[in-house]
Amino acid sequence: MAETKKKKVVSASTGKEVTGSRKKATVKKQAAPVGNATGLRVGAVILWLLAIGFEVAAVLMLFGKINLTFMPTLYQIIIALVLDLVCVIIGSQLWKKANHIKPASEKNKTLFWLWNNMGVIVCAFAFIPFVILALTNKNTDKKTKTIATVVAVIAFLIGSLASVDWNPVSEEQQQAAMQTIEGNVVWSPFGKVYHIDEDCHSLNQTETLTEGTVEQAIAEGRTRLCAYCAKRNDVNGVVTDQNVDEIEEEATEE
Repeated sequence: MAETKKKKVVSASTGKEVTGSRKKATVKKQAAPVGNATGLRVGAVILWLLAIGFEVAAVLMLFGKINLTFMPTLYQIIIALVLDLVCVIIGSQLWKKANHIKPASEKNKTLFWLWNNMGVIVCAFAFIPFVILALTNKNTDKKTKTIATVVAVIAFLIGSLASVDWNPVSEEQQQAAMQTIEGNVVWSPFGKVYHIDEDCHSLNQTETLTEGTVEQAIAEGRTRLCAYCAKRNDVNGVVTDQNVDEIEEEATEE
């Protein structure tokens, strides 16, 4: 029989290995929020403004208003668009991090959608106007216009994919998890969910786990509870990665 590897649990707060057994989660009072969402949002807005600035620079280069004599115009435009993309992506990551620390309420569906897709919206403003102006500009040579347009479209697609929050969380979901689950939870370095039990079978291939509070897990992008852990601990009212009833059906089939 192969030897079972012992998992290494690392604290999210200290980064040090956690030793000893952990108690399973039950119920707890609301925990204090973690992180500084305001600072992250300010950083995101600054980067997004820089992104728009690089787009404006690219437009001025396209129309010949900015001309760096030591470099072909096409290269200048491409560099400006790449810098535009970098600022959009980093800004979006900061914004998503802030949303996981201090989520928006889902009571207003429209506002909730806008708040969680702000990065994609900014990405559109950072590239679509350039594409429209490039396509309608008759004074720029065809090669420069074509290549610059293709680069802008590709940058827009990359930026949009990187800006989407694939695991959004609402204020109500965060509060429900914080109030329902007591004690620390664990998550794997590349996992999408957090776990109540470090011996959860879905963690069998993971040697290193991070341990922290529920709010820390959500802040790190693990916005859903593992459905197997929810079923095992009879946890209700917390968003899981799949329907808990499906877990029971799978077990019955096996």
